[in-house]
Amino acid sequence: MTKEKRSEDYKRRVPAPKVTMKMLEETIGYSFSDKELLLTAMTHTSFANEHRGQNVKHNERLEFLGDAVLEAVSSEFLYERYPTDSEGVLSTMRASMVCEPSLAICARKLGLPRFLRLGRGEDSSGGRDKDSVISDATEAVIGAIYLDGGFEKAKEFALTHILLVLKEDELYRDFKTELQEIIQNRGEFVTYVLVGEEGPDHDKRYTMEVQVNGQTLGRGKGKTKKMASKMAAREAMKNIDEIGIANVPEKD
Repeated sequence: MTKEKRSEDYKRRVPAPKVTMKMLEETIGYSFSDKELLLTAMTHTSFANEHRGQNVKHNERLEFLGDAVLEAVSSEFLYERYPTDSEGVLSTMRASMVCEPSLAICARKLGLPRFLRLGRGEDSSGGRDKDSVISDATEAVIGAIYLDGGFEKAKEFALTHILLVLKEDELYRDFKTELQEIIQNRGEFVTYVLVGEEGPDHDKRYTMEVQVNGQTLGRGKGKTKKMASKMAAREAMKNIDEIGIANVPEKD
């Protein structure tokens, strides 16, 4: 039996530690007056469907509300911090900040996935680690905080656990477009190549390289090929900043 197989068997045999509402509140840094709102924010449609007779609410409506709040907060955040950038640039940055992969990164750093209430099928197929599921839950938390404590509390959560986290890692930047524009100005092309993948089907990790004229400028990993490509472009931009565009090999 391989080491990876033994690890998977061990995880199945050992029950996950019980999580509580108090632990969840400590994780997100906000104490709810209406605990039911937070519970609903963590409830996926698959769980609600499995408990249809118990009138269990799922988080889609809270996600809808949280998405609107996050868009308003992120718009203000970017407007204040980038006073000379155009509407188009700000819109592009905002789209990168509130996109599914970015929110999922923040949710994982926060430890949110372990609190999700999923149906058995969704959970067994890796739903607890799907970008779509955990990003939706993150927006639902914002919506729940907004209803429970108002806009300022929701804004505080979004700033602390999403926007400032993304800004620190510069994940709001559209690295792929920036890199493409730089390289195309030289009349050349950027190529993204899948060089590795690992993990089971429901929990893949991809490795992508970004290449120019056959030379690798950056390498990145991610849970999707799109995110891995973005991280590769991010590394490429960092490398170009260090060596200068003039030192990137041109066509023979």
